[in-house]
Amino acid sequence: MNDSVVVNANITLTAAALQNIVANAKANAPRNEKGYYQVDTADKVSEMITKFLFDKNFEAFAADPDNYTDG
Repeated sequence: MNDSVVVNANITLTAAALQNIVANAKANAPRNEKGYYQVDTADKVSEMITKFLFDKNFEAFAADPDNYTDG
């Protein structure tokens, strides 16, 4: 992730995708002494989307002028 910046944006995703992120984040999160999960699900959503964008070459997608038209 060289030469990257953090951008806060509003996005639309399905409820199923959000449910999966939350469920998997909780399944892999440590618990504190009271048994509460120690995971910030909003941060996990950000991590997952960032990983997807880098893995799927969003840079090339953003460079293609055809991706800026409606339809």
